[in-house]
Amino acid sequence: MKTATMPALRVEPELRQAAEDILLPGETLSAFVEDSLRRNVAFRRTQQEFIARGLASRDAAKESGEYVSAQEVLGKLSAKLEKARNKSSTK
Repeated sequence: MKTATMPALRVEPELRQAAEDILLPGETLSAFVEDSLRRNVAFRRTQQEFIARGLASRDAAKESGEYVSAQEVLGKLSAKLEKARNKSSTK
């Protein structure tokens, strides 16, 4: 697969220095920027998928007329959290 270049990125000198200051041993600034770009792309895809699922759920609820109250959802989440805490504390 061919590679492509990204546009040049102009930043304040302080930002560049901050990025260089946190590089891992042997890591280049280019590798850091590429990793940051990959992570942000993955995050935004996940975010878009989450929103799409939420909108689809909303539409399904409107169509069926079946809704779950926020209190019910929070109750179920609290029960799951409590179960996980109990499981964690027994280890």
